[in-house]
Amino acid sequence: MFTKILIANRGEIACRVIATAHKMGIQTVAVYSEADKEARHVQLADEAVLIGPAASRESYLVADKIIAAAKATGAQAIHPGYGFLSENAEFSKRCEDEGIAFIGPRHFSIAAMGDKIESKKLAGAAGVNCIPGVNDAIETAEKAVEIAKGIGYPVMIKASAGGGGKGLRVAFNDKEAFEGFTSCRNEARNSFGDDRVFIEKFVEEPRHIEIQVLGDSHGNVVYLNERECSIQRRHQKVIEEAPSPFISEATRKAMGEQAVQLAKAVKYQSAGTVEFVVGKDQSFYFLEMNTRLQVEHPVTEAITGLDLVEMMIRVAAGEKLPIEQKDVQRNGWSIECRINAEDPFRNFLPSTGRLVRFQTPRQTMFQGNTTDLYGVRVDTGVQDGGEIPMFYDSMIAKLIVHGKDRNDAIAKMREALNGFVIRGISSNIPFQAALLAHPRFVSGDFNTGFIAEQYSQGFRAEDVPHDDHDFLAALAAFVRRKSRERAANLSGQLPGYDVKVGQDYAVVELGKAGHNRYVPVHVAEFSGKHGEAHITVNGKTYAIASNSRLNDIRIEGTCNGQPFTAQIERGTLKNPLALQVQHNGTRIEALVMSPRMAELHKLMPYKAPPDLSRFVLSPMPGLLVDVSVQPGQKVQAGERVAVIEAMKMENVLFAAQDGVVKKVVAAKGESLTVDQMIVEFE
Repeated sequence: MFTKILIANRGEIACRVIATAHKMGIQTVAVYSEADKEARHVQLADEAVLIGPAASRESYLVADKIIAAAKATGAQAIHPGYGFLSENAEFSKRCEDEGIAFIGPRHFSIAAMGDKIESKKLAGAAGVNCIPGVNDAIETAEKAVEIAKGIGYPVMIKASAGGGGKGLRVAFNDKEAFEGFTSCRNEARNSFGDDRVFIEKFVEEPRHIEIQVLGDSHGNVVYLNERECSIQRRHQKVIEEAPSPFISEATRKAMGEQAVQLAKAVKYQSAGTVEFVVGKDQSFYFLEMNTRLQVEHPVTEAITGLDLVEMMIRVAAGEKLPIEQKDVQRNGWSIECRINAEDPFRNFLPSTGRLVRFQTPRQTMFQGNTTDLYGVRVDTGVQDGGEIPMFYDSMIAKLIVHGKDRNDAIAKMREALNGFVIRGISSNIPFQAALLAHPRFVSGDFNTGFIAEQYSQGFRAEDVPHDDHDFLAALAAFVRRKSRERAANLSGQLPGYDVKVGQDYAVVELGKAGHNRYVPVHVAEFSGKHGEAHITVNGKTYAIASNSRLNDIRIEGTCNGQPFTAQIERGTLKNPLALQVQHNGTRIEALVMSPRMAELHKLMPYKAPPDLSRFVLSPMPGLLVDVSVQPGQKVQAGERVAVIEAMKMENVLFAAQDGVVKKVVAAKGESLTVDQMIVEFE
């Protein structure tokens, strides 16, 4: 067994590998870019080596620097995590040539499966169901349109070296096929240095279901059940679960056996995933094989009780798999939510900056521990006060729960999301909460088009229906009442000017454009204890009890005897005196005041925000990679104005209306902040 390994990655996956290595008594070496010098994985590792500037192409993607770091520190093996060099056959071979063990598959397996065109041919030869399409690289957009017509729309245009949603488009007509081909080639060339593109039939109402496989160097391969990954937004997975609520035992067995056949055909060693697209009739077709550990591996660890990172390390050290197929378990139900640094209410634009507050829900399951299950686990590479840089992807944490069945897992996840505190940047937690409460998700009736269908107009605050909205008002009144109680108990108050606690309040829920909701609330003690009160809202009574302190951002307690977790924050952008209450994905901003003050508040005029239609503003922090207009130029509505890049994604800004450019304020190559002016129109 190795005594020291280097992790050629960053963020949560680097922390994940470190956890298992330490459990096994193996020392760890972290590598980091200049942007990551304060990162959590650097602090957790036994040693850390700086490998270059922030840009990944100058640090995490430079094989020479990583191998030099391994040699300098005496690491006998390298774990690549996922992304970066994890599926780079040349890097795997280079490690082998340098006498360093690669904790992943052999280079020939990566090469065979890394090329999506060649992998389909191999899969077909191994007896795996393959999707109709043309598996040869296509040279021109015109040829792409001709092929697409021959297969029949809709078709999927994919970069051969693609991954993570990059270099992938779905086309429903000739125009989309032509444009999609061009976009895929450009994205693939920029992201992977390989612009080969192919086309295949797009299966309608498809499910994305993948089989986890595990192989060793002695020819043994097992499959560890499946993961349901159909909840996707723009081909990026959002929620994953194991097992799938859709497939039958017969389909599970058939898919698993085909995955094993393919793994054996390429002499696969280590953990890997065979991805399938599954039609509504349970017909399934091979998509690709990911020759690495997957982001969503924890859900498989929960239901099987196996530490996949440990298995990878043991296989790389030459050990045999400790289990056979008959030993693979499937206990309970596990769900994972990817917590991303993005603003769901602003079309999921990336959100970077400092984590002013970062508190995870209480964990009872931990990385590398497959004994304490049926609880909550958080995999993250960040911490309170840490920085979310613009140079890497947007995922900041993975929230994993394990329940006795699917409904139990959903309930645990909803409560865990309530207790996940992220401040300073925006996160997709409200969106995750809305998905988990959606009737179609709860019933298991969804496919890969679910998010696009249900949120076709984007995601709005009203898309997060709370099952009891008045509870939020009751909670705001409860917190305000606790605050008044504390103020009333302060000594030395002047007679006649002392604070009165009172029982009648008005909760003013601040709405858009001055449309506020006024709710009368009555608060009364029901036990004589501080932290307990009966609150009446719209004829309903809420008996709330909580020992949380007033400065706690997370409030825990019971309401009518049922436990709850919510978040309360004092002071908002709209009003420094308001309370922000967040529960089950719904967030309200509310003022809690006396009934007389509420009457006067209604008379206050609404101050409209300034008209910014003459300006193009940066919707997010990022790098201005292109400005397509110049002063004096006439621009039509919908015309491209600028391109901003952040977190490996390009965002194109278009003109909202016709106009003439007065001046270009920001220069190409400039780092922008949110709402920074780029272009002004006359």
